[in-house]
Amino acid sequence: QVQLVESGGGLGQAGGSLRLSCRASGFFARFNDMAWYRQAPGKQRELVALIGTGGYTNYADSVKDRFTISRDNAKNTVYLQMNSLKPEDTGVYYCNTVGWAKTNDYWGQGTQVTVSS
Repeated sequence: QVQLVESGGGLGQAGGSLRLSCRASGFFARFNDMAWYRQAPGKQRELVALIGTGGYTNYADSVKDRFTISRDNAKNTVYLQMNSLKPEDTGVYYCNTVGWAKTNDYWGQGTQVTVSS
């Protein structure tokens, strides 16, 4: 059974850091392009960071040089290190495979990040 469980969110201050984790089960994350998505209040979900099977990474312009996506294949887990937080980073963060995100499948419950100024 495919499951994605996000954790690590919470209340952060502007300029601070948070580290999100996404534990995958029911499939091997290392064989998939994985990504973190963010849904801000009143907005559509958007891709924030992506890591390919070969380690290639890509970021939305709004988080470039502040966020880092990584994966631990042994733990079947994907991480998002968030530094220099800004209030506009507030939202619910989800992880998923890029493919399933396109077909709107297997979304987890997400983890709420709230950044105060």
